[in-house]
Amino acid sequence: MSRPITGFHQHLSIPFDFPVYFHRKTFSPDNPLLAKTINRLHEKCRHRVLVCIDQGVSRAWPHYESQIKKYFATYQDTLELAGPIETLTGGAQAKHNLTGLTRMIDLMAKRNLARQSVVLIIGGGSILDMVGLAASLVHRGLRVIRMPTTVVGQNDVGVGVKTGIDLYGCKNFLGTFAPPFAVINDFDFLDRLPDRDWIAGIAEAFKVAMIRDRRFYSYLCRHTQALRQRNAPVMERLVTECAKLHLDHIRDGGDPFETGSARPLDFGHWSAHQLEVMSGYRLRHGEAVSIGIALDSYYAMRLGLIPKRAVTTVLAHLQAVGLPIWNRHLTTRKADGTLAILEGLIRFQEHLGGPLTITLPAPIGARIEVHTMDSNIIAEGIVYLHSESSL
Repeated sequence: MSRPITGFHQHLSIPFDFPVYFHRKTFSPDNPLLAKTINRLHEKCRHRVLVCIDQGVSRAWPHYESQIKKYFATYQDTLELAGPIETLTGGAQAKHNLTGLTRMIDLMAKRNLARQSVVLIIGGGSILDMVGLAASLVHRGLRVIRMPTTVVGQNDVGVGVKTGIDLYGCKNFLGTFAPPFAVINDFDFLDRLPDRDWIAGIAEAFKVAMIRDRRFYSYLCRHTQALRQRNAPVMERLVTECAKLHLDHIRDGGDPFETGSARPLDFGHWSAHQLEVMSGYRLRHGEAVSIGIALDSYYAMRLGLIPKRAVTTVLAHLQAVGLPIWNRHLTTRKADGTLAILEGLIRFQEHLGGPLTITLPAPIGARIEVHTMDSNIIAEGIVYLHSESSL
């Protein structure tokens, strides 16, 4: 006779609350925003802060570290530097292996950080991802304040709830869901970005606009030349609206920690991630996303989800702003003759499990999910993009 099963169904509901700010001159002594943000829970203590800064930021802003030290001296009643400011090598290589991660964990241990300590990360998306992952593991999670310094960092990576590093040829194979304590987007950083990084981040705005906001998409199309010419107010609006659309989805989409099989904000990303790996990360993430958007737009057209003129328009505007729509790695074939880019579909499905789920525009400003991708249409699209590429 079998014994009755005894058990309990536990349900936890945990709110996550973090502010996202957009402004300039964070470390001006008369700007209390950072100090107030670190102390936003009104705890009666001096907060120890480990400051990690991207080497590229230090090169572009050679006096930035001295500004940070002066800021902490100004607000010494509530803030304390947890040792020297740590300068890190940024770029995609920062998250390609375990080296940077283990180094950061070791540093956090040596600086005696506690759960009420703060890790302030100033840098591009790769530094945010790698240092954020380390912070999420130490003491089961330190408080992180992100200060993204690139367009893609400010409009996408920095406002998300994920961390990660790349391993085994897979984007973000190792990672956690760890919402930040706060995000401060300082537009000053964008002023000295290299042109390539300024342009690359624009792809994420096209991505989210094409599947969520037709009005924003129209705005991007009307301002491609202004963006190419580094018009600061236009870029600030792009960053703000794109970040808000990402935040809206994370809050209202019903699956912020991706427990299902869909990644609805990753339009164009199945091939983009694969292109990054295949190019040895010589392609910027935004450049690869632009190509992925172009390829999936063609696919959507072939399914009758968007008209051909919509594809022509998006390809023209991506290229007008300086983004690519084609790359030679799209045509690489494996030993069995199949296109190597198709491995991206396998990786994309493996990441979440469940059925393959790809988001496509249907029409521009809205989206649909499909669960199969025809390799013949993809191959057809690659040929088409090559013929339309002008960069």
